[in-house]
Parts: sequence; structure tokens; C-alpha cells
Amino acid sequence: MAEIVVTVVIDRLLSLLTEEARLFKGVYTEFEDIRRELSYIQAFLKDADAKAEKGDTISHGLKTWVQELRETAYSIEDLVDEYILHFANPPRQSGVISWISQIVNLKPCLEIASKVKDLKLKVGKLQEEGSRYGFISSFEQGSGGSSDTINVQWLDPRVKALFIEEAEIVGVESPKRQLINWLVEGAAELTKISVVGMGGIGKTTLAKMVYDNTKVVERFVCRAWITVSQSFKMEMILRNMIKKFYKAMKEPIPEGMDEKGVTSLGGLLKKYLEDKRYAIVFDDVWGLEFWGFIKYFLPENRRGSRILITTRKVEVGCAIRESRFHHVHNLQPLPPECSWALFCKKAFPGSCCPSELEKISIDIVNRCSGLPLAIVAIGGALSTKQKNELEWQKFNDSLGSQLETNPHLESITKILSLSYNDLPHHLKPCFLYFAIFPEDYSINCAKLIRLWIAEGFVKGKKGMSLEQRAEEYLNELIHRSMVQLSEVDDVGRIRGCKVHDLMREIILKKAEELSFCHVLGDEDSSFNGKFRRGSIQKGTNTIAVETINRNSQIRSLLLFDMDAVPMLLTGISFTNFKLLKVLDFEDAPLNSVPEDLGNLFHLRYLSLRGTKVKMLPKSIGKLQNLQTLDLKRSLVDALPVEITKLKKLRHILAYSYHPNPDGGFYTGRGVHIGEGIGSMLDLQKLCHVEVNNGRGLIEELGKLRQLRRLGIVNLMEEDGPSMCASISNMKYLESLVIFSKDDGILNLQTISDPLSRLRRLGLQGGLSRLPDWLRELQNLVRAVLINSRLSNDPMEVLQALPNLLELVLVNAYGGECFCFTELGFQKLQRLLLFNMMGLKTLKIHEGALPVLKHLEIGFCPQMEVPYRIRLLKTLTRIDFFGMPRKFASSMLPQHGQNYHLVEHVPHVFFHEFHADGPKILSLR
Repeated sequence: MAEIVVTVVIDRLLSLLTEEARLFKGVYTEFEDIRRELSYIQAFLKDADAKAEKGDTISHGLKTWVQELRETAYSIEDLVDEYILHFANPPRQSGVISWISQIVNLKPCLEIASKVKDLKLKVGKLQEEGSRYGFISSFEQGSGGSSDTINVQWLDPRVKALFIEEAEIVGVESPKRQLINWLVEGAAELTKISVVGMGGIGKTTLAKMVYDNTKVVERFVCRAWITVSQSFKMEMILRNMIKKFYKAMKEPIPEGMDEKGVTSLGGLLKKYLEDKRYAIVFDDVWGLEFWGFIKYFLPENRRGSRILITTRKVEVGCAIRESRFHHVHNLQPLPPECSWALFCKKAFPGSCCPSELEKISIDIVNRCSGLPLAIVAIGGALSTKQKNELEWQKFNDSLGSQLETNPHLESITKILSLSYNDLPHHLKPCFLYFAIFPEDYSINCAKLIRLWIAEGFVKGKKGMSLEQRAEEYLNELIHRSMVQLSEVDDVGRIRGCKVHDLMREIILKKAEELSFCHVLGDEDSSFNGKFRRGSIQKGTNTIAVETINRNSQIRSLLLFDMDAVPMLLTGISFTNFKLLKVLDFEDAPLNSVPEDLGNLFHLRYLSLRGTKVKMLPKSIGKLQNLQTLDLKRSLVDALPVEITKLKKLRHILAYSYHPNPDGGFYTGRGVHIGEGIGSMLDLQKLCHVEVNNGRGLIEELGKLRQLRRLGIVNLMEEDGPSMCASISNMKYLESLVIFSKDDGILNLQTISDPLSRLRRLGLQGGLSRLPDWLRELQNLVRAVLINSRLSNDPMEVLQALPNLLELVLVNAYGGECFCFTELGFQKLQRLLLFNMMGLKTLKIHEGALPVLKHLEIGFCPQMEVPYRIRLLKTLTRIDFFGMPRKFASSMLPQHGQNYHLVEHVPHVFFHEFHADGPKILSLR
């Protein structure tokens, strides 16, 4: 794990020495020497980490050496940031004042130069010690380590899954039937089946049950089970397959097998299988390269052969999809009732859960989140303990340390750690970052991406923004089954994510060992260690403040406890934390921001989202490295003029939505920004901006050519053409929201260049007709039109948009009928129609809306029950809001003359609004 820290420091040094060479006059050579020597040591740390991950017992001397190297790496990072802090902004004064400033800066300059030389000597000494103690030389030779290193053979806990009795397994009947059906039924062509899921979810157990099933055994006499794992050798795999096939067919194994190479073995295997119906299970496949090689030795002989693989990685599961004869089964966690049954079977063998243990047992099962490995291991561990509520509560409270020390839980740690150990080095700090968030916390994906960028974890790639690159990182973690989806919107966009609670316990331990982060709370009274990132999740007493004050080198501070902030601000001065990069006060009871905020020169991320802060200090103009300013749902309504000095700012999020008391859907509020915004050329997101102060600001917006997201509030009709001219310059725009002033007219006809990348569009205000450019939005997935008051049916234009997934229309049309023509809205999944006072009918033609899942209709008093809604066979949910009682009663199962129109829809709800509150009536 130490390799992560050293890698981060090397990357930082390389970047700074390349981009900021001018700052390092006098110490450039020393920093370069340090980087070179760390790079040399880095290779050996990878081997040290690999040995530790395999379970080799590392000597005390090596542990001490690695720890000292890690602390030295952190000291180097601190020193680099201190150096930049002093010299990145040289004084601009002239004459005597400039001369005095140079003298003032001379002392810190000399001190830092001295520290650089000391660290250079220390790194050199560490390298010498490594060689002298045999650490480095042993790694170079690939030996088992130094004389005082004990090698313990690592026993793969996954082997146990091959010998579990079927009677002990719970909740897999449905996937078992599906897999057996795919194996024994279907086409004669070679068919491949992938079982994908996170470590410990039961892939191997399920595959073994299927492999041993009577139907499968009878269907495939020629079959083989092959465990691949991370460090496979193709020669051994091929040799093992051949031996198993010959043994299954009761034939003598050919002589000279052990002397044959890969080519000979592959040829022999292919020839042997050519005329046979065979089945192979490749268990625990980690990389694409395995399938890319082995497939050439597996003949497609049209005899009904089958290949099944298990993997943690989605990309591996999909890689074998080389024809239409391919199935993927994403194995899901056990549902609550199956989780409980499995837990009771292990924790209370032969009996039931005692009533006094039921509550704590349910809490423990919930923490397992349906992961069979965890349920079995924890249930087994508890079966050895006294049936005492206090004893079990202690176990639950100390589950993190139990995972490390309890031999019954060793398999959980090992199996879940395999996924972490397999990560490339650039993803490891990104994954460790999940330890900062509370247990079972849903993390906003866009926020996480901005935090990763602020922390410096994301490396640029030509042709991609940092945000796009970070999104690739997140998708890879999801596809490796390490990060779970916690929130997905109506059109399938991932909005929130989290990690399994037990995986979080494991990475939290790793993160604390690395001093990567520490969770602060009431229980931390004895914590005296160092950490780079602080996460306050509990406790408001002086302990948290004292702990933070002892770590002036802290880089990030995130708060998840609303009561913690006032004491923090009275007990901490930002002047003492000049290396801070991230400060997150989201949803904290904060009313103001200290003026000394401007002393945080390195600050890259500042969130005051959901606070009661009304004004930002002028000193914010000194935050030259700030990338994200998040003021969403705060009370800030204007940004100081100094904000335009922040040339590295990428995201200004400053808006909130409120219900409209005049009957509209909602109103948007933004912030006032003075002129000069056009100089902030790195801006990616700017939402929302009040533009009712003149055309100067609107014209400046046209200079922001990197914008991906733009929100405009209070646009006046006469300013529409200027706004269109500015928007036409934004070639990368993906999201656009515009509110007119006082619900007036939006004059947006003149956007000259089609917004080819636009994916989300929201317009609130009157429209004489739909803008012509809207027809050209081939990539639009979400469209919202509010208070448009169109006189012509907008469906004619909207239903031709090829990728539209979600459409929201609120008071958008004054006519009586919406017409959905044949082949209209081929991809639309969600349709919302609200506040159309004159709307009477929905005319739905055969072939329209072929994949619609969710329909919402509300506050359309003249609406008749859509007769042809029965054609929409893919609907899974309909919601009616505030519709007349007669409308609702006509669709009731008993005596409702229109029930047959919606009886195919699983979920139909009627939302009524009364003086005593809203009520929901379900049709089923």
C-alpha cells in the first residue's frame, strides 16, 4: 500500500517540475534527484505490496522501512506545497516595498532549501538501507525475501465454495434454473455464458451447483472445471483442461504432456474437442487477455457446446460476446428474506433466532447487504459466541477490527481485498476515497468526480476533459463490481454510488494505515496519529478540533455531521491550514465564512451547499487554485467582483429551485455576477446566472467556449438574440437551462450553430413556436418545457428526436389534443404532462412510444381517459395527479368501465390533494 503514496508524490513532482519549473530556481536539481530516487524505490514497493497481499508475512524491519518511506514521501509533498505557497505569487510592488518583500521572503526560502537537501539525503539513506537489509536485492532477484521474512502459503478462501453442500445454499433457485436452461437448451452453436458480480456474492458457488446438476452432467459427458484466477499460466491451464477432458471420458492421458509447450497443447486440445459436445467452466477470470488467447483452442463445432465464465468485471463478461449466442447474468445480492434465512442457518444451526437477539441480528444482516460470503462468515463467527445481546452488540460495533483479527472472518477480508489489489495504481487512491464517506452513504457521482480532480487523482488525457477522464475512472470501478449504484434517474443516468459496507470497513483500515484519511468522532479521544484527510461524521466536542489542530498538514476536511461546524470554526483558524485543498461544509448549520478563508492558497474545492451563508468574503479572490465553488441551495445571491480573478475555476454551482405559488412547476434562482466573467476560460459549469443587468454580461458569456453546462435566469425578451449569439459559441455545451424574466417570452430562435452535443434542455417561459434549432438536437435525451403556452402541438417536432428518453411538459400547450404518430418517440421512457388546462385527448397511433415505461399526467381537468393507452405494452407505472374523481373511479378494478385500459400496467397510482394533506390511492 505504500506504493500508492510514493506514486502520488512522484506524479506531483513530475507535473510540477514540468509545468512550474520557473518556481524551483535553486532547488530544481534537488527535487529532480528526489523524484528519480523515489522512482527507483517505487518498483520494489510494488513487489513488497504484492507479497503482503498474497499473505506473506513481512518482516518487522521491512514494515518499519516502508512506514518511514511513506512518511518521507508525505514530507516531500508538504514541502513542495509550502514552496509553491511562498513563491508562486511573487510581490508585484516596485522600489523599496519590493526590496523589503524580498528580504522578508529570504528566510523561508533558505529554510525550504535546507529542508529539500535534508529530504534528499533521507531518501538516499532509505535506498541504501533497503539494499543493506536485503529488501531491494531480494525483490530484484525474485526470491522469497530476506532471512527474517517468513513465507506463509496463501490458502485461497474461494476453494471452499467448491465444496459447499447444496442444502446449505439459500436464494439461488432462480439464477440456477436460468443458467441450467442456457446450458442444456438452445442453439447448436457454441454458446458463451457470463456470470458477473462482486467478490463474495456467490458466483463460484452458483456455477458449481449448475456444473454438478444432473441435467448438465447428462448433457455433457465431456466437461471441465478450470479455476483461472489473477496469476494464471496458460500452459498449466491448457494442460489441466486436457487431463480433465480425458479423465471425464475415461480415456488414457497422452504421454509427454508435461514436456509440451503452449502451441502443442493448444493444438492437441482443439483437435480433441472438434467432434465432441463439451462444457467448460472458467471460474474467476480477471483479464481480457485470457479469453483473447484461450478462444482459439475452443472449436465452434455446432454440437451444442457451452462455455461459462465467472468474473468480477463487466468488461470481461461482455468480451466473450462475439456472436449472438451469448448470455450475461448479473448476479444480485440476496434479498432480505433470503439473507435472514442464510444467517439463521449459520448463526443458530438447528434452531431459531432468540427473540432478544432478533433486533441486533437484523442490524448485522443489514450490514452484510445481501453478500452471501459475509453472511456465512459472520453467522459462523457469531455461532461460537454466547447468545447474549451485549456480546453481539460489541461484535457489531467493532466489526471493522473483527474483520482484521477474527479468524472466522479472514475469508471476507481476503476475497474483498483481491479486487482492491487488482486495481491499477491510478485507481487505488480514487477507491480509497470512498472510506471518507459515512457507512451506507449515497455519494453524488458528479460531486465525487469534482473531489477526485481537486485531490489531484485524475490524470489528463488528450482530447478529454478532466471530468470525462474521471468519469472513466468511476465507470471502471463500477464495471469491476467494486462500486455499487445507489441512485439511477428515470432515464438510466447514474446519479449516486456507494461501496458495500464491509468493503468500506476494509478500505477504511487501509486508508488509516496509509494516513490517507481518518474518520473523526466521539470515539477518537485516544487518536494521536497523522492523516491527510479528515472526515467528521460524529461528535461535536473539542476532541475533533484538537485532532485537526494537531494535523496542520491536512489536505481535506469533509463534514457529515450538521452539529459539528460552529465549534470547528471557533476552534480552528484557516491560517494554520494553508495546505488545505478540499473544504466541504455541505448542509452544515453555517451562517458565515471567516475572512481568513483567502489564506487557503492551495484550496481547490469549496462547498457551502445547503448552508445559510449569505455572502462570500472578498478574500475569496486570493484562492488562485480554486476549481469548484458549490453554493447550491445556499443563501448567496451575488458573487464578489473578486471572483473573476480565479482563472482556474471550473465549476460555479449556485442555484436552487422553489415551488411556484402561482401555479407553475417551479422557479429557479441564480446568482448575480459582475462583468469580467468572460476571462474565466476554464469554466465547465456555470449555473445559474442572473442576466437581467444588461447585455454586457450576456456577451461575455460567449467567451466561455469550454462550457459543458449553463443555466440562465431572468432572461428578458429583448436580450434573447444576444443570448443566442453567445450560446452559438459554446461547441461543447451538454446541458442548457433558461428561465425567462417574470415568466415572459423567450426569444431564442437565432442560435446559428446547432448544439450537436446538447443532451439536456430546459426552457421556462413563453414560446411563440419551438425554436428551429431544436429539430437538430440529435443527441438530446431530456427535454423540459414549462409555461411555453404553445398554440401548435409540439409533439410533431419532439417525437422525431431520435435519442429522447425523457420529456416533461408543464403548461406547455394550449390545445386540446396531443398526437403521437406511428414511429414517434422510439426511445422515450418517461413522459410527464402537467397543467394543460385545455387538453382533452391523447391520440396514440400504433407503433408510437414503443418503450415507454413511466407515464405521469396531472392537473389536466378536461382530460379524458386515454383510450389507446392499452397499446403501450411496456408501461410499468402510471401516476395521475389531481385528476377529477370521475376520471379515477372509471379505472377501478370493480365496476370501472376503463379498467381494461390499464390492467396490463403493474403499478397505477392516483395522487389526491386535500386540506388535511396528500393521499395516494393504488389501483392494485
